[in-house]
Amino acid sequence: MAKNKEVKTNAMRILDGLNIPYEAKTYECKDFVDGVQIADLLGLPHEIVYKTLVAQGASKQYYVYVIPIEAELDLKKAARSVGEKSVAMLHVKDINAVTGYIRGGCTAIGMKKPYVTRIDSSASALAHMIVSGGKLGVQLKLSPEDLKKACGGEFDDVTRK
Repeated sequence: MAKNKEVKTNAMRILDGLNIPYEAKTYECKDFVDGVQIADLLGLPHEIVYKTLVAQGASKQYYVYVIPIEAELDLKKAARSVGEKSVAMLHVKDINAVTGYIRGGCTAIGMKKPYVTRIDSSASALAHMIVSGGKLGVQLKLSPEDLKKACGGEFDDVTRK
């Protein structure tokens, strides 16, 4: 008899390789709407669920921002945080080509290339946070410090107040 083997995402394999503890939360997902809907579906407090956004700087470099699901990226703060004159959000149609992930399944862990990553400083006060697991239907619970380690990120204030 075949065992039901847990299907690991690239992000999970990277965390395993770094010996970083995490908890995978899976759910049925046909059409992604937004992180708030996913948090509600899983019964998670919105304050601990974060989304991953990608922007492109005036220099044409890409940057990754991990911010609370109810927050908005402050483009001026985001640009200043990475030493750019300005940044603009990456168009949804370009997400897969740049990151290797799809909209709704994008995570800062294990993108095609190691991009400069900023995790909103609000996460640093949390015991744990929830981020995408690298595909639709998978969320990962881990400590903010462990996310920072796994994606080579830094904490900074990048959201609109």
